Amino acid sequence: MKFKLGLICCIALAVASCTGNSTNKDGDTTLKKEDTAMANAPDAPAVNMEYCFYTTEGTAAQDTTKVSLHVNGNKVTGDMNWIPKEKDARKGTLMGNLNGNVIKALWSYGQEGGTDTLSVEFQLRGNQLAQKPYKYDAKTGKQQTDNAAGYTVIYNMKNCK
Repeated sequence: MKFKLGLICCIALAVASCTGNSTNKDGDTTLKKEDTAMANAPDAPAVNMEYCFYTTEGTAAQDTTKVSLHVNGNKVTGDMNWIPKEKDARKGTLMGNLNGNVIKALWSYGQEGGTDTLSVEFQLRGNQLAQKPYKYDAKTGKQQTDNAAGYTVIYNMKNCK
């Protein structure tokens, strides 16, 4: 008898906790695409939206790249910091344009006391950011975006701080 009473009490508590204190008067609790800014990102990122992403690479995932983007219409600004485990970090700003879900930007960064620029290309993919990788240009002795490559460098979304 005590077992049945305990079981009934547990069920009643579970049912009561599931009902909650909802103030939704129309009864619609379905999350719609327009309720989340990231749901709109692959189609058309929201105006005045901020996105933050990171990726790690290296043999022990010891090198980190962080990208923060501010999207306002088709204009994109932000920061990109490549921070390897040892030294020679590249830290700088991004300025570019958004066309669909593709961002083409110029990364102006500082490294080892000098400054340089590099064209970068990203693709917004919901809660991820994908980037075309770099290749070495023997003529200039510098890295450049490999325009023939796919978007193979994947960044995961993180909270902006």
